[in-house]
Amino acid sequence: MTQPFGARLRAAMTDRGPLCPGIDPHASLLEAWGLPDTADGCERFAMTAVEALAPVVSSIKPQSAFFERHGSRGVAVLEKVIAASREAGCLVILDVKRGDIGTTAQAYADAYLDPASPLASDAITASPYLGFGSLLPMIETAARHGAGVFALALTSNPEAPRFQHARTADGSTIAGEVLAGLRAANEGADPLGSFGAVVGATIGSTDEALDINGPLLVPGIGAQGGTAEDVRRIFGAAVRNVVPTSTREILGAGPSVQALRDAAARANDQFAALL
Repeated sequence: MTQPFGARLRAAMTDRGPLCPGIDPHASLLEAWGLPDTADGCERFAMTAVEALAPVVSSIKPQSAFFERHGSRGVAVLEKVIAASREAGCLVILDVKRGDIGTTAQAYADAYLDPASPLASDAITASPYLGFGSLLPMIETAARHGAGVFALALTSNPEAPRFQHARTADGSTIAGEVLAGLRAANEGADPLGSFGAVVGATIGSTDEALDINGPLLVPGIGAQGGTAEDVRRIFGAAVRNVVPTSTREILGAGPSVQALRDAAARANDQFAALL
């Protein structure tokens, strides 16, 4: 990868639109598709989604846990999903939400961001709650290989505000500290930094500054209740950097490849007009 992730993401969003569908082989979705909840069912589900979506969207977001629950065979399927998606010209944002310190954080970085790994992706999600500095091995590895990192900042689960809105000794919030760290990591990047924040579409509102010169991965679209208008209201001037992600609403249209593609096109058009 010769260009930084942020530059590649901006170009892909311009070419294919902003939508980032999730690929989550959840047991209920496998059942809805008439597939067994096995590694074989997981593979048929995931590769059908890749066939439908990877050639037409700018990025996809496989949720690693739904593959890992099938053990080594499930992880092998995830490797296929990553490789096939990238071959189709689609960026892969691997949703792993890893977080640790020192050599363990570096091992996670090597697993997901080093091109030598079979799980190497264009970007990953990460948890900064051992301190923003704990992400440095991932950020530095990503920078070295032209990859990206999305840190959890303002998530929409009901437990989040009590923790993310807590204030540090200098008065800033935990979420604000995460956003400030990302803003510093993206300083001077053009056209877009490679280090983004995860901010839910259903948080209601925020006083935090979301313009971090980096991408904003926004789950909660569609089945979880988030709308394009919510995104416009929450993100304001930073809306052009939003990467909206929708999973159940799109995957629920399967197993028809064309129906999946049509569902993605509808969502993509809605957000392309907004952004």
